[in-house]
Amino acid sequence: MSVSRYQQLAQTLRRQIDAQVWLPGDKLPSLRESCKQSGLSLMTVLQAYQLLESQGDIVSRPQSGYYVAPRQQVRRNHRTPQSLHTAEQIDVNDAIFDILKAAQDPDIVPLGSAFPDPTLFPQPRLARSLASAVRRMSAHSATANLPPGNEELRRCIAQRYAQQGIEVAPDEIVITSGAMESLGLSLQVLTEPGDWVAIESPAFYGALQAIERRQLKAVAIPTDAGEGINLDALEEALETYPIKACWLMANFQNPLGCSLSVEKKQRLVAILQQHNVALIEDDVYAELYFSADRPMPLKMSDHRQQILHCSSFSKCLAPGFRVGWVAAGQYAERIQRLQLMSTLSASVPVQLALADFLQQGGYDTHLRRIRRQLEQRQMAMYHAICSLFPVSVSVVLPDGGYFLWLDLGEQVDAVRLYQRALAKGVSIAPGTLFAVEDRYRHCIRLNTSFEWDSRCEQAIKLLAELVADEVKRAD
Repeated sequence: MSVSRYQQLAQTLRRQIDAQVWLPGDKLPSLRESCKQSGLSLMTVLQAYQLLESQGDIVSRPQSGYYVAPRQQVRRNHRTPQSLHTAEQIDVNDAIFDILKAAQDPDIVPLGSAFPDPTLFPQPRLARSLASAVRRMSAHSATANLPPGNEELRRCIAQRYAQQGIEVAPDEIVITSGAMESLGLSLQVLTEPGDWVAIESPAFYGALQAIERRQLKAVAIPTDAGEGINLDALEEALETYPIKACWLMANFQNPLGCSLSVEKKQRLVAILQQHNVALIEDDVYAELYFSADRPMPLKMSDHRQQILHCSSFSKCLAPGFRVGWVAAGQYAERIQRLQLMSTLSASVPVQLALADFLQQGGYDTHLRRIRRQLEQRQMAMYHAICSLFPVSVSVVLPDGGYFLWLDLGEQVDAVRLYQRALAKGVSIAPGTLFAVEDRYRHCIRLNTSFEWDSRCEQAIKLLAELVADEVKRAD
């Protein structure tokens, strides 16, 4: 069977991608450039590009061109635990405190930090919005913007849900002091001390801290860096333990970076509905996607109003403002009551400033810019790791966010590596921060949001040398 010209061109480009002539995230020659190089017609070249796009090899970006698709590339298979793990008492705060304090030192390269590079954000624009908000504040602003929070800001957030096809009324949204407050209040609404909660393993350490403070018991569900949470294990947990709530991340999970497929998201929601278990959806990285389309939250399938969708502006617009929210549905009033009895409300001037910024326009332009920067920086670090680290190290390339999860091999102690690296001016996050057990002592999480300059490159080279030394010692 003869192969058409557009198929031949597609095969040539795919071979070049496989040979790493074009790397994930690289922009391919434009249609007209390809016409000149190949001598083919514009329609033939377009058919070749569309074929590669349909097969997932490349992606198109409006008014920009075609790019090699960011793939979840794994150098070696991660050793993902398949069994459930339970913990009736969690104690992670001391270790987390020490590592977060180390990341505050300006002389330390903060690859262990959970916070994005502050230079990524439109500080002058935000400052103007804040100044304008303060000037316009009335004497009654403090009381008028008590929970559920500033009405204009809640309406702006509801409009962004509507743009995704998700019906969330402004009255269902509660503005909080960052995502951690929205997550913590959601957990408090759904549980009592001593209850069981299902979490991922590894999990965001903020979830572990909240469970510790609430004196809850955790069932850790094995989660894979490529595929996400093990839904069979989740079903087993729901049938075995009296679980009152789940705390999960479906998009760009911290620390793994993985996202669930549409099919797995639908099955996950169906499983929880079947067992009548509420879900706290931690979705703080959803705006930081690199593909053409924004990933949908689990909230999209929340037909029973059992999903409390938590997010914030801290990771994508204004880290220092510490403003988040929860789309809480039927739980909104209860969360407002809890907030009034604890923090009272999120900062009123900051709420007004964010409402002003969103109404002025330019937010989506900022998001497109920050996504490009994060993707470029992530790709640079990823390729440096693939080039410099021992071949026994595995790393997965996510399609968004700003973390890379490295499995260093069983012979490497990530806690000792953290201590050695910190002594030389580099902070990392050892895998022990993200689990209720000691399963991930051989793993680390790296923050890829910082500019890829000589300082960052030297930090990766140092880590590669230390890992190689650890491997050599074990041998």
